[in-house]
Amino acid sequence: MDHSQAPVLDALLDYHRTGQLVFGPPGHKQGRGTDPRVSAVLGESVFLNDVLATAGLDDRRGSRGVLQRAEELMADAVDADHTFFSTCGSSLSVKAAILAVAGPHEKLLIGRDVHKSVASGLILSGVRPVWVEPRWDPGLHLAHPPAAAAFEAAFGEHPDAKGALVTSPSPYGTCADLSAIARACHEHGRPLIVDEAWGAHLPFHPDLPSWAMDAGADICVTSVHKMGSGLEQGSVFHLKSDFVDPGVLKARADLLNTTSPSVLVHAALDGWRRQMVEHGHELYDRALALAVKVRAAVGDLDGLRVHGREDFCGPGRAFDMDPLQVIIDVSALGRTGYAMADWLRERHRVNLHVSDHRRISAQLGHADDEGTARRLLEALGDLVEHAHELPRAVVEVPGPAELRLEQAMLPRDAFFGPAEQVPWEEAAGRVAAELLTPYPPGVPAALPGERLNEAVLRYLRTGVDAGMVVPDAMDGSLRTVRVVREED
Repeated sequence: MDHSQAPVLDALLDYHRTGQLVFGPPGHKQGRGTDPRVSAVLGESVFLNDVLATAGLDDRRGSRGVLQRAEELMADAVDADHTFFSTCGSSLSVKAAILAVAGPHEKLLIGRDVHKSVASGLILSGVRPVWVEPRWDPGLHLAHPPAAAAFEAAFGEHPDAKGALVTSPSPYGTCADLSAIARACHEHGRPLIVDEAWGAHLPFHPDLPSWAMDAGADICVTSVHKMGSGLEQGSVFHLKSDFVDPGVLKARADLLNTTSPSVLVHAALDGWRRQMVEHGHELYDRALALAVKVRAAVGDLDGLRVHGREDFCGPGRAFDMDPLQVIIDVSALGRTGYAMADWLRERHRVNLHVSDHRRISAQLGHADDEGTARRLLEALGDLVEHAHELPRAVVEVPGPAELRLEQAMLPRDAFFGPAEQVPWEEAAGRVAAELLTPYPPGVPAALPGERLNEAVLRYLRTGVDAGMVVPDAMDGSLRTVRVVREED
C-alpha cells in the first residue's frame, strides 16, 4: 500500500480547498464563533480543523471511505488484518475487546496487574474474571506480567474460559512472553487480548520488544497518545485472528464509541502511521541511543539506581523490557517517589511518568533529544542535592500474598449493588464496592467484589498520606471506603 498517503489529512486539505460552509455542528463554525481569548491559547487551526466526521469531512453516506482507508493503511503498517481507530482512548478499546470475546457471566482469564479500564470493562460487561497472578518481585515490591505457565494452569482449572487478557508492556516497561501466552491460548482454541497501551512504538524498530501481532495475539489495544505522536485519547485496536469475528469486534466498539468522533484525533493517528512507516526506524535509532546515554548518566548520580535487564528480566521475572522507560529507584535517598516527582515539577517544571513509594520514571521517545535529556539530568542532579529537604513518609507496602484479595462477588454486582461508606479502620473483611486505584500507574489495589484486608487498606491509607493519589475513590482521602452493604 502507498504509505505516503494520509487519507484523513488529505481530506482535511480538500475540505478547506473546496471552501465548505457549515450549517451544522460543530457550533463554533470553524472558529468563527470561538472566543478570541480561547483561540489565543489553543490556536485558530484547532477550530479550523475541528470538523464533523460524517456529512463534513466525508459525505453523509461515508462513500469516500476516508476513515476506512486510513484504518486499512494502519493495519498494513503493522501487519494486522483489521484496525479500528478510537477517539476515546484505549479505555474504550480494551472494553470493546473484552466484550468481543466474553459476555455476561462468562469467564475471562486476566492478569491481575491490569489497568483500571479493564476493571471498568468487567463492571460494565458482567464478565467473570479469573485472575492470573503476575510475577511478583517481593524485594522491589513490583509486579511483572504473568508467565505463560500461569495462563496454561488457569485454562486447566477453567476450560470454559472464553479467552485471556494480558497487559504488556507494563507501565514500568516490563513485558510478557506473548508468543508463549498466545500458544497457550490457541492450544485451547481461545483468543488472546493484549493491552499494549504502552507499546505503540514497538512495531517500528527491531531492537524494541516484540509486539503483540508479531507474537501471535488476536487483539491488540494500543494508546498512540502514550508512546506515539497521537493526540490525547488517540487509540487503535488491531485484529488478526481466527477466533474473533471483525464484525463482532466493530459492533461491540460501536456500543461504547462516540457518534461524534474527533477528526483532529483521527488525523493525528493517520499522520503518525505515515511518520512511522517512513521514518520510524531512524527515529528510534536515535531514541534508543539517547536512552543508553541517559541511563548511564542517571546511574552516575549518588542515590539513584536505574533498573535494567539484570533487575527486571530473567527466571521468575519479566520476559523482556522496553529500554525507553527509564525506571529509577530512589529508595537510597530515603524519600518517596511521590515527593520527588512533586519537587521536580515545582522546582524544575519537569513532569515525570510513574511515581510510587520508591521509584520515579522518565519516559523517553522519538520526540526527545539532547536538549530534553540535558534538562532531565540537570533536574535529577539538583534533586539528589536537595532530597534531604523533602518530607519523610513510610508507605506500608504488603507482600504478594497480602496484596491478593479474594474475589467474593462479580465486579458488576458489587459496584451496582447496595453500598455504604464506612471508616477505613472498619473496612477489613468487607467487600469493596468501588475501585481503589493508585494513579499512576493505574493498577487497582482493590476492585469491586474483592474482600478487603487490613494490609491493603493500610497500604492505601499510608500511601495517601505520603502523596499517593486514588482518583476513583468516592473519598479521595481514604478515611472512608465504599463497601457492599451487609444484610442484617
